[in-house]
Amino acid sequence: MAYNHGREERKWRIWKEAEETVLRKCGVDESTIEEIRTYDRAEFNSNRRFYRWTSDFGEYLEGMAEVEPLADVKTVADLLDEIENENLYHALLKVDKRTLQIVLLKMQGYSTKEIALIVHLTTGAIYARLDHLRKKLRQFKK
Repeated sequence: MAYNHGREERKWRIWKEAEETVLRKCGVDESTIEEIRTYDRAEFNSNRRFYRWTSDFGEYLEGMAEVEPLADVKTVADLLDEIENENLYHALLKVDKRTLQIVLLKMQGYSTKEIALIVHLTTGAIYARLDHLRKKLRQFKK
């Protein structure tokens, strides 16, 4: 599912307003509340950029799964056997098997939450591994 900035923005605004109401009831001065708001907004923007970026990569993998029908690929070894570009093949050999398993599951249509349960990682770790792999393989995307 793609990242929905508008929905996340509304959720953040509602949360922030509720938090500021509690802070005012506790007697926190307005300048401190404004500092907290500025910090939280920067944190929200940082997370927003990360989720947009990883969402784009997930959509790319899903699109590749639809466009490139793979032969009966059930294991990471089968996936590596399907790689025709020798440089890409050698680059993928250096990637840890867990990350390759994540890619395989993503190509098979599993959601990030399902993959997280299968490989016993958090969804954030899944996104991070895919992001690192994307950066590493950026030179092969043409």
